[in-house]
Amino acid sequence: MLFQSFEFLVFLTFVFGLYWFILKRHMQAQNLLILAASYFFYGWWDWRFLGLIVFSTLIDFVVGLKITAASNQQSKKAWLGLSLLVNLGLLGYFKYANFFIESWIDAWSYLGISSNVSSLNVILPVGISFYTFQTLSYSIDVYRGDIKPTRNLINFAAFVSFFPQLVAGPIERASKLLVQLENKRIFKYEEGVAGLRLILLGLFKKVVIADTCALHVNDIFANYADYSGPTLMLGAIYFGFQLYGDFSGYSDIAIGTAKLFGIQLMTNFKMPFFARDHGEFWRRWHISMGAWFRDYLYIPLGGSRGGKWMSIRNVMIIFLVSGLWHGANWTFIAWGAIQGALFLPLLLAGKNRRHTSDNIGEGRWLPTGREVLQMTTTFALGTIPRIFFRSDDIQDANSYIIGMFHDLKFPDMHRTPIPYIFALLLVDWFLLKKFKIESAFLRYLIYGFAALLILVHSTINPAPTFIYFEF
Repeated sequence: MLFQSFEFLVFLTFVFGLYWFILKRHMQAQNLLILAASYFFYGWWDWRFLGLIVFSTLIDFVVGLKITAASNQQSKKAWLGLSLLVNLGLLGYFKYANFFIESWIDAWSYLGISSNVSSLNVILPVGISFYTFQTLSYSIDVYRGDIKPTRNLINFAAFVSFFPQLVAGPIERASKLLVQLENKRIFKYEEGVAGLRLILLGLFKKVVIADTCALHVNDIFANYADYSGPTLMLGAIYFGFQLYGDFSGYSDIAIGTAKLFGIQLMTNFKMPFFARDHGEFWRRWHISMGAWFRDYLYIPLGGSRGGKWMSIRNVMIIFLVSGLWHGANWTFIAWGAIQGALFLPLLLAGKNRRHTSDNIGEGRWLPTGREVLQMTTTFALGTIPRIFFRSDDIQDANSYIIGMFHDLKFPDMHRTPIPYIFALLLVDWFLLKKFKIESAFLRYLIYGFAALLILVHSTINPAPTFIYFEF
């Protein structure tokens, strides 16, 4: 069930009506409704995997209670180990079994030795990377003593499966989302309106920007040998905006939908294409994942406490693991390695924490020429690893990059997304500047025009999907 589908509109309207008009005085009944709606939402793709999310939920619910009840540290570690084993084991099997088997076969074939091992053809459950990290963070937080475990299975299951962010994030912590589910929610008109605005913005990013770019990206990447270098450059640029429109659009819709139910989710994107360096970019892109890796991997590994070389090691581990988290393919590992390499010069120069408290164009309506150059350079450098992210294999990625510098003929087609990209950047710039349109008439005129564009483009792209459903 896609957010931009008619089925989701009917589903959301029905659940919203029950939630606020029938069950508004009964918090536990509301949570039970959220749970039932979330399982229905997830089962819409493939009901067979419902058992997987239920199993993961039960394991971490019990683990949380057992850790707290354990009489010694060894027992606590054992229960945490069980959570790690189950969650990472399931993730490893469903997401990486085929990858490791095929890599094993390819390695022996490279040496001229045939292998009788065959691929398992394991189907990847939608959203497993996201809800696995969410349940795992709960067990770790309980172990650390950061939170107390809940004794209410319904509340916990609703936290794990909350349908707006179930299949593609943001990755929430129990200290924020579960706490909200354990307390009474009150409908606020202002929050509802804000939620609808976010949903409209998210649909615009997804349907108008991402899906329009996707039509051209798919053609260019599939037939890159037939196109000129500048056309390939254009395809790589379009993919950057497709990825951003797709993922940030999903996050906006998720956050906006949660607001309709009185739930606040964390911001997942903060105008990343206005970043002035690679460090700032990663503080603005997929914030929930970055925070997860920081708190549960980078800091436990020692962070920057062991000196420069330890920092370099830990940063590279984070980016490589992040690459592998995105997909079971050497292209994603290459993507992570290049991203890490782009970050290291800032780390070595001690400039990785620049721009933590200011935005581009701070105190001005327009950025300086230097800031424009920084922003453009950051985007251009980030385009290279995104080619690996999009390509089917390493060879295709390398060939695509080489092709970008051949046959330097100005592209005479594939120009359709350009005005939409400028519109997106303009919207993001106004949001960054917190610009408010005082005229109600003008506001609703803009909303209406955006809705019209969404409606028109939904007919042009009849069968789109969200990229991050693959992860």
